[in-house]
Amino acid sequence: MNKIPELKARFSKLIAAPSISALTPEQDLSNHAVIALLHQWFSDLGFQCHSSEVSDSRNKHNLLAQIGSGQGGLLLAGHTDTVPFDEGRWTQSPFTLTEKDNRWYGLGSCDMKGFFALVLEAVKDFSPALFKRPLYVFASADEETTMSGAKAFAEHSGIRPEYALIGEPTNLRPVYMHKGHLAQGIRVTGRSGHSSDPARGLNAIEIMHLVIGQLLKLKQHLADNFHEDAFSVPYPTMNFGHIHGGDAANRICGCCDLHLDIRPLPGLSLADLELMVANYLQDISLRYPGAISITTLYPGAESFAGSRDNPWTQLVEALSGNEAQVVNYSTEAPYIQRLGCQTLVLGPGSIEQAHQPDEYLAMDQLKPTVELLKKLIHRACIQ
Repeated sequence: MNKIPELKARFSKLIAAPSISALTPEQDLSNHAVIALLHQWFSDLGFQCHSSEVSDSRNKHNLLAQIGSGQGGLLLAGHTDTVPFDEGRWTQSPFTLTEKDNRWYGLGSCDMKGFFALVLEAVKDFSPALFKRPLYVFASADEETTMSGAKAFAEHSGIRPEYALIGEPTNLRPVYMHKGHLAQGIRVTGRSGHSSDPARGLNAIEIMHLVIGQLLKLKQHLADNFHEDAFSVPYPTMNFGHIHGGDAANRICGCCDLHLDIRPLPGLSLADLELMVANYLQDISLRYPGAISITTLYPGAESFAGSRDNPWTQLVEALSGNEAQVVNYSTEAPYIQRLGCQTLVLGPGSIEQAHQPDEYLAMDQLKPTVELLKKLIHRACIQ
């Protein structure tokens, strides 16, 4: 068995391998270099590794590493991509691991390439012969954009672990439930003309005014009829994030665009939400045939609901010393859960560091994370 690099060197190499996910081709990068590093390191520890290209991606890959065999076991999952970084707002290179103030700075240190370095630290001293049940490590592509890696894995992997842990930054507090995310664009196409003769045109801004009125009714309907007290914001939210229409005060507006964001609770699917939006705008669409179009701005994420009362949640609570919680952001959990496993989100670092300039992982999270992972691996795969 080959010796893998030390923990800090692993962090450094992962951070030095850019793996930015973006919807625009000019910013989007392949994650191949990160996958290659993980493939080598896990193979050196005796894992069987398989990487696969994610269809309809720009040269993105998933990796599944496995040690041990049989039924059940544990899946440790995370994503290999990062968001783009804000040029000029970092005080050091985002691709160089920088140790300062008892923190490790770097893009992906917290969210979440660093998690894989810690998983390797946890497993490196386990003999392969100890595993009575399999341990899987899944490294996904494009979580920050389409979640296409996790969706493809859930559909095609064929594995059936009993438990799963997704290492997003939660300050080592288990997360058993979170909201989903839907982003839609609504375009109203009117008919431009001179402002002095309104009847000769069709003002898209005026129609958008009607659209917004209906969407506000839907917003209230969601707040009145869907509720989960466990969340700090206990109802689905709707946000109007962008609007643009027209080009001059003396022209009838011929086109107006609105972008909105909806965060559904568990039990409310993205398909249901899309249907609700269409239904609430149906009367306006009939009144102005062909004027309203609704599109998905980018692939959304379903909500996730595990159980606070199942044995896995209770075990992770006990071993971490932290009560299970719910969060308002989205993860790959609903897709990993489709494998049939008891699923939680838990990892080192704070979500407040995610997507921020000078992202860092506090070094006092390193040892507790490794010790917790060792205990969970032992309980799920060895004991």
